[in-house]
Amino acid sequence: MTSQLITADLVAVNVSAADKGAVIDLLAQRLADAGRVSDAAAFAADVRAREAVTATGMPGAIGLPHAKSAAVLVPSLAVATVPDGVDFEGPDGAATLVFLIAAPAEGADEHLKILAKLARKLVSPAFTGAVRDAADAETVATVVTEAVA
Repeated sequence: MTSQLITADLVAVNVSAADKGAVIDLLAQRLADAGRVSDAAAFAADVRAREAVTATGMPGAIGLPHAKSAAVLVPSLAVATVPDGVDFEGPDGAATLVFLIAAPAEGADEHLKILAKLARKLVSPAFTGAVRDAADAETVATVVTEAVA
């Protein structure tokens, strides 16, 4: 397991999903497969509970689901590109980029640090365009790592 926030195995490109739950499940499973989350279903449930409190749709067709969870072993970021979009209740419609932040329940607000770094980049059309235009998971991981490192 790596200490990098994001790696190519945590990225899903050109996802077709019926709803935000499907994207959350997909990314939670990627985190579990990478050994960053001990239980994908438990983590996904924590993310859904957080989503039920406040929607995480952001301007720019971005979904930013996140949760602190006992299932998270190491702070991580998983990303999906969803060309047809999924509804994260954002102000400008369906999200075509989804950034899932996973933080340990006992962590010292690590997710807030990740969220702050990422939020500063999400307002940059150059950054979001580079992620949307990336041809593969490796490129997405590289673009995101360079932006939030």
